[in-house]
Amino acid sequence: MKLVECVPNFSEGSDGAILDAISAAIAAVEGVRLLDVDPGEATNRTVFTFVGPPDAAQEAAFQAIRVAAERIDMRSHRGEHARLGATDVCPFVPLQGTSMEECVTLARALGQRVGDELEIPVYLYEEAAKDPQRRNLATIRAGEYEGLEAKLRDPEWKPDFGPTRFNARAGATVIGAREFLVAYNINLNTRDKKLATDIALDLREAGRNKRGPDGKFVRDDNGVPIKKPGRFKHVKAVGWYIEEYARAQISINFTNIRITPVHEVFDAACEEATKRGLRVTGSELVGLIPREAMLAAGRHYLRKQRRSSGVPESELIHIAVRSLGLDELAPFDAEEKIIEDRVRDAAAWRLRDLRLCRFVDELSTDSATPGGGSVAALCGALGAALTAMVANLTHNPRKTELPLDELQTIAEEAQSLQTQLTAAVDADTAAFDAVLAAMRMPRQGDEEIAARAAAMRAATRHATRVPLGVVERACRGAQLARQVAEIGNPASLSDAGVAALCAATAAEGAYYNVLINLAGLDDPEDADFVRSTRDAAQRLLRETEAQVQETRDAVRQRLENPESSGD
Repeated sequence: MKLVECVPNFSEGSDGAILDAISAAIAAVEGVRLLDVDPGEATNRTVFTFVGPPDAAQEAAFQAIRVAAERIDMRSHRGEHARLGATDVCPFVPLQGTSMEECVTLARALGQRVGDELEIPVYLYEEAAKDPQRRNLATIRAGEYEGLEAKLRDPEWKPDFGPTRFNARAGATVIGAREFLVAYNINLNTRDKKLATDIALDLREAGRNKRGPDGKFVRDDNGVPIKKPGRFKHVKAVGWYIEEYARAQISINFTNIRITPVHEVFDAACEEATKRGLRVTGSELVGLIPREAMLAAGRHYLRKQRRSSGVPESELIHIAVRSLGLDELAPFDAEEKIIEDRVRDAAAWRLRDLRLCRFVDELSTDSATPGGGSVAALCGALGAALTAMVANLTHNPRKTELPLDELQTIAEEAQSLQTQLTAAVDADTAAFDAVLAAMRMPRQGDEEIAARAAAMRAATRHATRVPLGVVERACRGAQLARQVAEIGNPASLSDAGVAALCAATAAEGAYYNVLINLAGLDDPEDADFVRSTRDAAQRLLRETEAQVQETRDAVRQRLENPESSGD
């Protein structure tokens, strides 16, 4: 499922009725989950955090902005935080399966709708900005609400969407797209805030004021201190003392963890602490973190140990938590802290969470699901898992003659395939259930008949794409099994052979499901889709069969004639 995060900030921090109305507007949109509401009385501002599929998230954002415009009157607003309107800022953040480009499209579409339907001036910022001068939120917000009326009269500050006239009640809204912001604290074995601040200055992008040989600040021709940049881009950091923990911390905001990962800054903090006679004792995550950031940290620390990082995601997360010391101050609950786990639909994991015997029992009942498509996906997952196992068993840093990098790459990719194919076990069942739901739609009249037909076509196309994805992944699984059969531990040769056979079963089984679903698409408009899908499935199946046949021949030759195999 594609997911985006939306973090709108509203200019109200204490009126429960207003905040409840905004919450209700967000929660009413199907598919959206409201994760957090964080009000501040002094700032008179509340930050909402919700996630959902792109279209649903955009709709929820619009409804929230609409309610805020109706309920919040900026003419009487006072607060410590800078603000421009009732909905001050509304960023979209790419999460699972979404790109920044998609979030930019969402932001611009929402901006146009807010401007047209609610008649609120809208400015675009960060990645969604059309004008580079408007990327920075602080630049747009300069002068705040009180200076907005004059700003709107300036041609240089014409809104990106909406009217140029002043909306006294709602003000203006800034909408954009940005990377996920991670709030993170690194714990030190000291109470000294100054030492924490000193490390923070070396880590953060802004760095510190540069000093000359005399110890004084070096200044430019205008008398402004010259900065010595810190070690990491997209990092903001300060030092502070936390009475509750009786220790100093380096408090960090990561504004782009794709460029600067959490684990790199943690390792650098350890280095800087050691230089000062200190020790990093652990760290603390404030709020949520994307799953990929934790997986990247787990891979990083396994590689530092010269161990294979091609292990299950649960193990990568375990390694990340232990290596970063994320459980020092409190238990780290992945389901609460990893954003994708927070929004996981429990119903969508119905099959993959079953015990083996329970799954087999469920399979044997008179229910149409789970069926052959789910079993094909499971076969592919088992094959990929076996391939990862052989690569990990072979990986041994002490044996320098082994192609360690290749083995690690195989293990990592096989684990990724295993995760995707395991997910397809449920995805195939869900896709078939969606077809059944469309079939049961009412058809009393032309409108209902047309709606049912459209739903049937959409559901059937999706039900075709799922097994096509299984064929594609099984094909790649067969290639990896072939590789590991060649370079893997000879004692695991039979496992590599079984991995290839699982890939063959997955590919052909999923191919059958592609064909049976394509048979349900008989509208002339579907002809191109049917043709291209069948061609792709056939090509992938042929390629899989060729890979598997090579592996079968090689494995059988070596197992049946061990004296001539050279093993």
